[in-house]
Amino acid sequence: MTTTTPLTQDELKTLVGQAALQYVVPGEIVGVGTGSTVNKFIDALAGMKDQIKGAVSSSVASTERLKALGIAVFDANEVRSLSVYIDGADEIDGQGYMVKGGGAALTREKIVAALAERFVCIADESKLVKALGQFPLPVEVIPMAANHIARRFAAMGGQASLRLKDGQPLVTDNGQHILDVKGLSITDPLAFESEINQWPGVVTVGVFAHQKASVCLLGTAQGVKTITY
Repeated sequence: MTTTTPLTQDELKTLVGQAALQYVVPGEIVGVGTGSTVNKFIDALAGMKDQIKGAVSSSVASTERLKALGIAVFDANEVRSLSVYIDGADEIDGQGYMVKGGGAALTREKIVAALAERFVCIADESKLVKALGQFPLPVEVIPMAANHIARRFAAMGGQASLRLKDGQPLVTDNGQHILDVKGLSITDPLAFESEINQWPGVVTVGVFAHQKASVCLLGTAQGVKTITY
């Protein structure tokens, strides 16, 4: 009797990163997200870089990784639309709604997702949840509004804290700050995203409901599971 060693989280990320290549349209520009799972996809994408025009990236970090592998990177303003955007998630539910922003790139991720005809989410099965809100919700904010926005979340039962890096407020690629909000249960992601977006000083809320996933490639112990929404 042989026993197979379960795949590590890192190996699962590699599997889904490679599986995402099937959604890349040859001859086109692909939308590329940010994070450790996406890094696996970028590495896999290097193997077919001669078949694509290039990529639109959602972060400085991803842009640097793409360029280092010889993949051309276009500014979002240079493209009218993308056939696909491939990115990870911190949480994804049964409808394809997601929480994103653990890597601090949520605003640019949402912009690139909005350009794409479909969003392919790549994640390991630990990210699949019944209801969004277990992962602290990232919200990119204009610094002068941070305390006011934190008080508004407190009124909803959430606890917002400023994300720090090396003891100082983390500064995003857009020059803003991030609040991470614990204690929320997001039962109606579409309405929640719409409401928070209206708050003065909110740049982007990390709920991706209006730009939800159309496909999720989920890394499981049994291999890559494809979920279509």
